Amino acid sequence: MKLYKMDIGENTRVSLSVKLDRTNPSGIHIGKNTALAFGAAVITHDFVNRKHYDTYIGECCFIGARSIIMPGRRVGNNCIIGAGAVVLKDVPDGSVVIGNPGVVVERGILTGVWGTRAKKEDISTLEVTVN
Repeated sequence: MKLYKMDIGENTRVSLSVKLDRTNPSGIHIGKNTALAFGAAVITHDFVNRKHYDTYIGECCFIGARSIIMPGRRVGNNCIIGAGAVVLKDVPDGSVVIGNPGVVVERGILTGVWGTRAKKEDISTLEVTVN
């Protein structure tokens, strides 16, 4: 789906209060089956240095309430970003991030649609992206 030239994957849920940076809307890239909770922000520009960046969120992710994805960062597939986390570094696939600054606290997780936790035995019944 294209909205203000943003690249938003199918079956993605975006809360009405999510802030998607319209200063550089073509820099927003969100994979399919991802959910962004209320108050989350995805930023694609650095006002002070006058730069625009591409910011990526993978497939089957959950972006928690009031979390912030900073400009130019990549959140991999199957990730969970906790409420209020500030993502300052790229996040590898299958990771859980919490805190300010965001820290990876768990790796190798599996998620289904909208970033819900999945078990290995559920893989055949869930749409899961595994790299």
